[in-house]
Amino acid sequence: MTDGPIGKAMLKKLESKGMVGLAYWDNGFKEMSANKPLRMPEDYKGLKFRIQSSKVLEAQFRALGAIPQVMAFSEVYQALQTGVVDGQENTPSNMFTQKFHEVQKYTTLTNHGYIGYVVVVNKKFWDDLPADVRGQLEKAMAEATVYSNEISEKENVESLDDIKKSGKTELITPTAAESAAMRKAMEPLYQEMGSRVGKQLIDDVVKATSGVTN
Repeated sequence: MTDGPIGKAMLKKLESKGMVGLAYWDNGFKEMSANKPLRMPEDYKGLKFRIQSSKVLEAQFRALGAIPQVMAFSEVYQALQTGVVDGQENTPSNMFTQKFHEVQKYTTLTNHGYIGYVVVVNKKFWDDLPADVRGQLEKAMAEATVYSNEISEKENVESLDDIKKSGKTELITPTAAESAAMRKAMEPLYQEMGSRVGKQLIDDVVKATSGVTN
């Protein structure tokens, strides 16, 4: 989707801020983990979850009855180990490299959120470059993006396999009914975040992903 019309339209919005968006680099889709099985929305109630600083993520966990806690990435392992927080959300590669799976009994393969990075450049600098130089940089960026995203996908697949092989956390694959219940619990966020993210953008994303499970 980041390569399609929606992704390109989002990059276009950066120009009014003096930036040019060159590409999206993937980290992957996020999974949920905790020391109790997470299958239905009610399973999250009362649990403390580490989040990045984000109003959207905060609203996500509050909608589930959980307690979001903003915390630096470097502090998460110890916080999970000591019970300062009960769970977290992250990509498999992030979870494995940081050893979160060693201090979480269950990991649910929700694929509920995406972590990606936007490659940006100063618009004035970019526009002032000679056309031939800019063209070569655009070509190099396109090649680097394909390479980077292939690595990300490979690392997430391998990390998930390594997490499974470790035997330290039980992997849970949600049923269709469980996934539907989680999506329904998130529906109020679409309305709530319309003024922050943009209602049209939300509608476009929902339309583009219609029928996609997880």
